[in-house]
Amino acid sequence: MSNLSEDRQPIRVALVDDHELVRDGLRGLLAAMPQLEVVGEASSGAEALILVGQVRPDLLLVDIGMKDMTGLQLTEILCRQYPGMQILILSMYDHAEYVTSSIRAGARGYVLKDAASREIVAAIDAIAAGGTYYSADLLEKTVSPPSADDELTPREREVLQMLAQGLSNKAIARLLEISVRTVETHRLSIRRKLGVDTPAGLVKYALERGWLSV
Repeated sequence: MSNLSEDRQPIRVALVDDHELVRDGLRGLLAAMPQLEVVGEASSGAEALILVGQVRPDLLLVDIGMKDMTGLQLTEILCRQYPGMQILILSMYDHAEYVTSSIRAGARGYVLKDAASREIVAAIDAIAAGGTYYSADLLEKTVSPPSADDELTPREREVLQMLAQGLSNKAIARLLEISVRTVETHRLSIRRKLGVDTPAGLVKYALERGWLSV
C-alpha cells in the first residue's frame, strides 16, 4: 500500500475540486491511510487560496477545471506565494500540453482521475517524500524519446536526477558541493547530449532508466 513511515506525523492534505462527489471519493480514499490527514477542502481557486492561508497543508490535490480559475493558474499562484508547496494535479485531461503546463506552474505530479487508487497513493507518497510523480503514459505523450547514442557522465547523471526531482541549480550546487556555474555547465551538456531541458523531458528520461521512483 503506502510507503510512508508510520512513525511520522500525518501528512496534512487539502482537496481542491469543484465537484463534491470527487472530493467525497478522494476523502474516502485518503481516510483509509492513517499517514494522511485531510485538513480542508475547497471548491474553487478563490476558496483554495483562503484555505491554504488558514491551514497551511503539506500537500494539495488540485483539479484543473474550475470555474473561477484553472488548477494550473492556482498552482502557479500558490507556488509563488508559498515556495516549496507540494501540489499533485488530478485531472480528467491526458493532453500533453496540460502536463507540461502543470510542471511549469510548479506542480510536483500529474495523475488522471480515473487512475487506480494505488497510483494516486503512490503519487502522494512520492511527492510527500520530496520527489515527483508523473504517470508514465502521460510522459510518453509529452516528450519524444531521448537518443540512446548519447551517454551522460556520472556527474551529469547526478545533476539530471536532481533536476528531475525539481531541485534548483543552487540547491544542486549545495548538495554536490560544487559551484552554481558548474551545475549550469553540466545542465548545458545534458541539454546538448539529450536535446531536452524541460522538466517533463528530464523526468521522462530519468524514469525510463529507473533513476527516478514512480
